[in-house]
Amino acid sequence: MKIHELSPAPGSTHVSKRIGRGIGSGTGKTSGKGHKGQKARSGGGVRPGFEGGQNPLYRRLPKRGFKNFNRVEFAVINLVDLNAFEADTVVTPELLLETGLVKNPKDGIKVLGNGELTVKLTVKANKFSASAVEKIQAAGGQSEVI
Repeated sequence: MKIHELSPAPGSTHVSKRIGRGIGSGTGKTSGKGHKGQKARSGGGVRPGFEGGQNPLYRRLPKRGFKNFNRVEFAVINLVDLNAFEADTVVTPELLLETGLVKNPKDGIKVLGNGELTVKLTVKANKFSASAVEKIQAAGGQSEVI
């Protein structure tokens, strides 16, 4: 196949309407806009959401909720997942990203105490739950807050 042999898939293209090009075109004279009125005029039409003067939907509905733009969101990881590492490994957020245990670090990593830790590790993270710290120390490891 050569570049001059390429053509669009059948039915994927349409011939554009030539508006206002005489009576024989079917869209001459008023160009498919009917007679007079706001929508027939140049620049005519109403803004999005306008309901003819009736109180619009976006004003009839009550305001709901609150989004705290200062919130800090952590990527969480459980102790069970840390058993994948060898003994005496220093587990850092960079290592967790490399191994794919954390996909998006967000505002930091938080280690939760779900499950049991069977390997002695040094874990460096932004936050730890109290049970996670206990279990890491029970396994002979250390937890360091970055």
